[in-house]
Amino acid sequence: MTEPFVQHGNQLLIDRWMKHLPDLSAGFTTRLGGVSTGHYESNNLGLHTDDDPERIIANRYSTASETNTDLKQWVFADQTHEDQIVKVPRALAGSGSLDYDDTIKRTDGFYTDEPGVMLSLGFADCVPLYFIHEGKKLAGTAHAGWKGTVRNIGGKMVRLWSEFEGVPAGEIYAAIGPSIGSCCYQVDQKVIDELQKVLADFEPYSKNEDGTYQLQLKEANRLLLIQEGIPPENIHVSSCCTSCSEELFFSHRRDKGLTGRMHSFIGFTR
Repeated sequence: MTEPFVQHGNQLLIDRWMKHLPDLSAGFTTRLGGVSTGHYESNNLGLHTDDDPERIIANRYSTASETNTDLKQWVFADQTHEDQIVKVPRALAGSGSLDYDDTIKRTDGFYTDEPGVMLSLGFADCVPLYFIHEGKKLAGTAHAGWKGTVRNIGGKMVRLWSEFEGVPAGEIYAAIGPSIGSCCYQVDQKVIDELQKVLADFEPYSKNEDGTYQLQLKEANRLLLIQEGIPPENIHVSSCCTSCSEELFFSHRRDKGLTGRMHSFIGFTR
């Protein structure tokens, strides 16, 4: 299967979606093309990090410009590794774009049915999830670390769209973006026990001799989305590991917490 996230400039775009829907902007930022230095070199977009806020805001302006959007359209969250999802109206566009105190609080998922809103969440190994429905021009994104995964935040997005937007799961398209791969993601029994509560019939992990596990977090989320009724052929998965590709990505685990943030982005421009 071809890689769904294709590099254009300093960003990875969901190419097949954007070619089919010219008014959609969807992708994932890289660490390239910014002005931050040191641990945050160079395109750090995370205002909650210890990087210079002026540099972060400059990075955000250049990222918005590269996507042919206005930073005033972007919406950011105060992420807490939980499963709250917020439907974002155009009136909230710009929330958190210049000031972390102005972010939408305690939120790890966004969706909107209004054009001119760019939804964005921060990542440094966790799994970025993307959702679209072409007919209703719904766009969504979610942040799924292991805690969001065992809470099935992706499945919750599907259920919300079904219940409140009248969209059958079979009509939803999803993409799973760059994140840490099983090659670099070792977890303990506690994580596996929690995962088995929502994925009882699957084992997207392998056990090590010391009793730890190598977890395929992207695959776990793919299986959860299929369980919710999204057809497998509607789900596109990136092969990129954020920990392996130091030249392209920040990685919280690889960099021992001293690192920047990439961001997912998705929205219809009109």
